[in-house]
Amino acid sequence: MPATPILYYVHDPMCSWCYALAPTWHRIESAVADSIAVQYVVGGLAPDSDQPMPEDLKAYIQNCWRRIQAVVPGTEFNFDFWTHCQPRRSTYPSCRAVLTAKHFGPHYEAQMIEKIQHAYYREARNPSDIDTLCELAGEIGIDVPAFRDRIGSEACEIELQVDLNKTRALGVRGFPSLVLETDVGITLVRHDYSDPRVTLEGLNALLGGNLGL
Repeated sequence: MPATPILYYVHDPMCSWCYALAPTWHRIESAVADSIAVQYVVGGLAPDSDQPMPEDLKAYIQNCWRRIQAVVPGTEFNFDFWTHCQPRRSTYPSCRAVLTAKHFGPHYEAQMIEKIQHAYYREARNPSDIDTLCELAGEIGIDVPAFRDRIGSEACEIELQVDLNKTRALGVRGFPSLVLETDVGITLVRHDYSDPRVTLEGLNALLGGNLGL
């Protein structure tokens, strides 16, 4: 049981709804920084696959992007991805990339998440490809050969399985999810994609007003 409350941000770097929440999430994270320990957990949307994405799934995800644009104003997507890349339903590589980046320095974790999202949704690059992930690592200042070695290592796979198990232990069934852990247990915390107050007020209530809101 934690002495300091922990807010778990359970996500997948290739989850479009996580991308949509990012600006609001960063405001939440900043607001609670002095009161709550924030931990990122990669939940893993889709296991490793080298198979091309089926046409019906491609259509479904593109419709999801359009829905996000309708309900979360200002969220940008580059639909060139669907013609310039070979989509695969495989997000575990990008999850490993986040964990690998964190291995080289805690500050790289959020940077890699943002890089993957920008590459995927804005630049029509494919984060299911290891070569793309290595390029992104280099762009944020990580040694590329060292990154490539680590992302394919048994140690990285163990870290991924730890996060996947943590996701299950927290009872998370979708991404993004915010889960508060205190000395009385774990609680799923509501969020709104545009208004951080929904989460902050929920956290404040759960913590007995200790956020000072």
